[in-house]
Order: sequence, then C-alpha cells, then structure tokens
Amino acid sequence: MTKRNKDGVALTVLRYDPRKGGDPYYQTFTVTATKDTTVLDALFRILETQDYSLAFRYSCRSAVCGSCAMFINGRHRLACSTLISQVGREIIVHPLPHLPIIKDLVVDLTLFFEKYEVVKPYVVPTRPLPGKEWIQSPKERSRINDSTDCIMCAACYSSCPSVWTGKKYLGPAALLWAYRFAADSRDGVLRDRLGVLGLEDGLWRCHTIFNCTEACPKSLNPARFIESLKRTATKETLKARIPFLS
Repeated sequence: MTKRNKDGVALTVLRYDPRKGGDPYYQTFTVTATKDTTVLDALFRILETQDYSLAFRYSCRSAVCGSCAMFINGRHRLACSTLISQVGREIIVHPLPHLPIIKDLVVDLTLFFEKYEVVKPYVVPTRPLPGKEWIQSPKERSRINDSTDCIMCAACYSSCPSVWTGKKYLGPAALLWAYRFAADSRDGVLRDRLGVLGLEDGLWRCHTIFNCTEACPKSLNPARFIESLKRTATKETLKARIPFLS
C-alpha cells in the first residue's frame, strides 16, 4: 500500500484479476491534483507513473460515451466528469457493482448489450419511405427528446435490484430505449414491441424502485419512461380486447 503524501490525494482502487485467482483487494495510491483534475485523470496518472497494470475503460473523456462509468465514493459516476475537488481528498473507486469483473475497474457488459438488442433499438417503419428526410413536428420530437440522451453507461442497470435478482430482466436502459423507439412517430411496430416487453422478464418486472433514476449520470429518469410504456401497454391491451376502443 502506497503511503499518502500530505499534499496529495489518496485514491483507493478495488483490484481484482479473476485469471490470477485470489480475492479482490484494495490498493491506495497517492496522486497530485488541481481543482480541475478528474478521477479519470488521476487513474491515468497512476497507470503512467505508478502501476501500468491498472485496468479501466475510457473513450471520449467528454461524458458522452459512458465507457468510464464507475462507483466512486458510494455513487455511480462518470470518472471523466467527476472532479476530485467535488468528492474529497480520500476517494474509493469500485467497478460497477453487481456485474462480472474482467479486471480491476473493467466489467463484463455482454449481457447488458444483449438485452439492449432484444428491444430492437432502431426505427421500424411500415409506411413507404420518403424521398428525402422523414419530417417530425416539434410535438412529435418532444416525445423522445430526453430519452435520446442515454449514453449506455450501464449505471442504471448496475443499480437495479430487479436486475440483481433476475438475470434475464431486460433492465432500465433497454426499457428506456424501448420507449424511445415505441414513442417515435416514424416507427410502425408498436404492438410487436409491446409483445416483447410484455414477457415475464420485460416491462412488468420493474418495481419502480427509482435506483435507476438516482444512478443516472445524465440526470435522466428511466423510471418515468418505463411507467409511460406500462400505460401504453395497458391501453393497447384494452384496445385489442375491446373493439370499440380502437
């Protein structure tokens, strides 16, 4: 364990490499930081000057790609947008909880993305395609505005107790994207989408716990989109059973 310099920041990282066996352990590093230093900057300083074996993900460094989502001082955060000056001079960094660890702060997101694919995250038009662009009115676009800001960081997925206890549950991120395309005025397969979401491990396994909303680093509200989908699914079910409502 590295001794802490009184002028530095103590950054403690959960270390684990399943290939080597053994138990996870904490390792503390001392790094210098200014008011503009992010947690990701600090991890790079450790990698470059103290321990080249430290593993973590990153890409855009602009809070757009979601790659550097981690559990920092007890909260889901993006390392690239989390300033050390915001979280204090003693920082503990874990990988996203409840996901298989590949190495150190890198988790296996295979199942997360497989569930994303299940909801068909793309527009499926049933009308003839226009010659140029498909025009949407401001009102039509407003229905999907916030949902398009999801960066697929998996923070909501990691935070969801329904995911922890039901490994087949689609999870809040996939359901948010299901809403995004179900609500799109250009899409024409709403009932097909709801058929997939209505399965045992779909929409109704969400128990509205709101962990996903609290965990989202982009301040989205996945629970609100899921509730909207539930209302839509109920209305469509009634239409199918009661012809005069169609």
